[in-house]
Amino acid sequence: MRIQVRRTGGFAGIERVREVDTSGRPDAQEWHTLAERAVGDGRDTPPVGVPDGFRYQLTVDGTTVYCADPRLSEAQRQLITRLLDEGA
Repeated sequence: MRIQVRRTGGFAGIERVREVDTSGRPDAQEWHTLAERAVGDGRDTPPVGVPDGFRYQLTVDGTTVYCADPRLSEAQRQLITRLLDEGA
């Protein structure tokens, strides 16, 4: 499973993109479960965020959803944090 997050917005407006391929990872099932929950909580179109807030585009195996601070679900927050910490 390929999981990607694209973060835009924020005060500086710097875009960050991180991706993880879970193939062969010992924690792959944990990633899959979290990704499925995060995508299920997402929107088909970019939501209106708050000024200087972050906006996110989550793509899991070709399915893309959108979300924005401060209205992230717990699964989205966990997945985004994990991707930004571990993604290459």
